[in-house]
Amino acid sequence: MTQPRVFVTRSVLPEALNLLRSRCQVDVGPTGGLSKEALIDAVRGVDAVIATLQHLDSDVMEALAPTCKIISSYGVGYDHIPVAEATRLGIWVTHNPDSVTTDTADLAWALMLGVARRLRDGDMTVRNDVAPWGVTIHMGLRVSGKNLGIVGSGRIALAVAKRAQGFNMRLSYTARHRNEVFEAATGAQYLSKEELLASSDFVSLHIPLTDATRHYISAPELSLMRPNAILINTARGPVVDEEALVVALKEGRIAGAGLDVIEHEPHAHPELRTMNNVLMTPHRGVATIDSHVDMGESSARKIFDALDGRMPQDCLNPQARKSSVV
Repeated sequence: MTQPRVFVTRSVLPEALNLLRSRCQVDVGPTGGLSKEALIDAVRGVDAVIATLQHLDSDVMEALAPTCKIISSYGVGYDHIPVAEATRLGIWVTHNPDSVTTDTADLAWALMLGVARRLRDGDMTVRNDVAPWGVTIHMGLRVSGKNLGIVGSGRIALAVAKRAQGFNMRLSYTARHRNEVFEAATGAQYLSKEELLASSDFVSLHIPLTDATRHYISAPELSLMRPNAILINTARGPVVDEEALVVALKEGRIAGAGLDVIEHEPHAHPELRTMNNVLMTPHRGVATIDSHVDMGESSARKIFDALDGRMPQDCLNPQARKSSVV
């Protein structure tokens, strides 16, 4: 019997695809992704796609339509997949929210600690053999016991908040609605966006990118923050207005920023690249072997469900159900 065909838009860890290969023929794009024309050719006739951030436009979707039953986002974000278009074409779209929680929360904390304690400066001092080591060089900010404001109340926000309890931090959060489950698990106080920004020593962003959240943090919001506050973004780059962030950092309105995501990936704002109080990583929230295997296996199970005619877990458009079964 011919195996179902699955295309993975960009290369991932080989072991992440072991489960998928047990039942499907799997083809994988290059690390940097394919050109639009090559991507269209690659997806013709496939039964499923694992989308790893490469944008799928309307032409790609039309090429998928005759045979594709499911598009599984490799991670938690799905702004690179046109969900409404997929629904119109009868293609299920899923993502993997559970697989990214632990490691993204860990990285948010790594950035928080790294910026507060100026680890970038300390590392470069040792690497460049700078001496003597003065008592007051690279003075940072204490993390323990401070105010942490969390934007969002989902899985990753909850994981970040639980880690904060070990640092005896005072927790607040803001979201579209109060989340009593989040409050019970963390002891966090619900505040308005403005109240949270004005009262927090650290602000950590954990919200999806939508029209409503684009530039969620811009000049007006940055002006509310404390001069010793640090902004952490492991959500999506365009949630923060980088031009406004550069101005705020240059003028000392906030103390620093830790960014795993960039507004115009993969190119950070030129001035951000020169700032010692900014620590950046190239969208590495789930860059652990453990997360990648989890995401690959989670996507595989969802693809198997779709191939068997069952609605997959974490389906973003249940109304797109296809009746055909491989």
